[in-house]
Amino acid sequence: MFYRTCLQAAAALASISLLAGCSLFSGDSTEREQKITVGTMSEPTTLDPAAAWDGSWELLSNVFQTLVSFPSGSAAPQPDAAKSCRFTDSSNKLFECELKPGLTFSNGDKLDAAAVKYSIERIQKIKAQGGPNGLLGSLARVETAGDRIVKFSLKTPDATFPFILATPAMAVVPPEEYPADKLREDGGLTGSGPYVLSSYKKGDRAELTKNSKYVGFAKLKNEAVTIRYFQDSDVMVEALKKKQIDTIYRGLTAKEVVQFQSKQPEYDGLQLVETVGADIRYLVFNSKDPMAGKLAVRRAIAQVVDRGALVAKVYQGTAEPLYSMVPKGISSHTTEFFDRYGEPDVDKARDILKDAGITKPVSLMFGYSSDRYGSASKPEFDELKRQLDASGLFKITVEGKSEKDFQEAYKAGEYPVFGRGWFPDFPDPDNFVAPFVGENNALSIPYESPEITNQLLPASRRESDRGAVTKQFERAQEVLVDDLRLLPLWQGKMYVASSEEIGGGELAINPQTFMQMWQLYRKASW
Repeated sequence: MFYRTCLQAAAALASISLLAGCSLFSGDSTEREQKITVGTMSEPTTLDPAAAWDGSWELLSNVFQTLVSFPSGSAAPQPDAAKSCRFTDSSNKLFECELKPGLTFSNGDKLDAAAVKYSIERIQKIKAQGGPNGLLGSLARVETAGDRIVKFSLKTPDATFPFILATPAMAVVPPEEYPADKLREDGGLTGSGPYVLSSYKKGDRAELTKNSKYVGFAKLKNEAVTIRYFQDSDVMVEALKKKQIDTIYRGLTAKEVVQFQSKQPEYDGLQLVETVGADIRYLVFNSKDPMAGKLAVRRAIAQVVDRGALVAKVYQGTAEPLYSMVPKGISSHTTEFFDRYGEPDVDKARDILKDAGITKPVSLMFGYSSDRYGSASKPEFDELKRQLDASGLFKITVEGKSEKDFQEAYKAGEYPVFGRGWFPDFPDPDNFVAPFVGENNALSIPYESPEITNQLLPASRRESDRGAVTKQFERAQEVLVDDLRLLPLWQGKMYVASSEEIGGGELAINPQTFMQMWQLYRKASW
């Protein structure tokens, strides 16, 4: 444990002033030093894994356990609840895991093969709208052999299946506390991960304490974590400056990142860790809308949007223009949108609309989440509006709603165009294509692309060597540009801001871009 107790401080009175928050007359200093408080603007929308296919995974990944997982620095899934996992055939259709012996949930219930089978099958039974059932499209059935063997039979070859099992959506839940055919609704959460959710107040905080029954790859460097949920990044940063929180992840604005980097006096004692990000932002077009449903309108928008100006004005170097749904750093990345449309050109956009018989400015509403991705979302959509309105070809209105209300609105088809972000489920090009196509996609707006779903994805999933699927995913990116149901905007970088007293930030972000809270620790005071 990376801390000093107040008893040690008593032996060095000359250094007592250096021990922040530590008093000879206080009996709770050890608790304070073992506990980390993290601030974020990414609040979960659900506590049930069967409904989670969004930022809720941040919390779930720290409380639940999956058969395999992604430790920091690992590009391939590693055993967690499982002792070992492997394909047992040459065609990537039969996958088998052996559980570690003696596993239990935090409530004492037995975690066995039957619980794994139950957890996966309830996802398929519930089929929550916008939930992770779409990830299990290749799964035919789950079987058990004794208490510790789980066998997965796939409908088609799928070399990405181990990656899917590593997502927090595939968390193992205790059958006695999670209904088989509906979501858990009592506000509770019971898992077998590194932490126990001891309390949760929506919109305020989640209290995590060390799970004494946990058996897995994580090595906890703290005893407890408080996650505080903020609605405003300025308030969150002020809380860090005042030592009301120790760390910030998700929600810093570009301006705030620049301020951290400039080492202004008010940021003394604070630090910023930058890591490569695979998170992306993009626009979604509702094909059922009278205007957004027209390919010409979508093409004209793609021809006008200036990603460079957007990134420069709003994100100030903390992001870069993105011209494909598959970002840089992921194999098979291309720049297909730039190759097709080049630099922004209003005249070309006007010709596209004119050829389609559209001569009057197109009125459209753009929707966005006001709290899911930080306070930069509003200036981002204001800039998109400015660009499109300035072309004279569009009249754009923008509307921001809280994530919960926003999801309800776009799933109900209220927005012709809306913005979303994607934090990868796993680091593979499949995960930047497959989630967005098909009837049960992550956007809850059906997007049928037979070539992608029936040809390209199946061909790529027969290949265990994930570096050998470039041909399929380059073609998939061409199809996405042809259909233009999605318009990639930018790719971000990941930042962890914290007090200099806090260590582990550089290791806390895993390949799925979620924070592994157990990596954070309070450094020795002297």
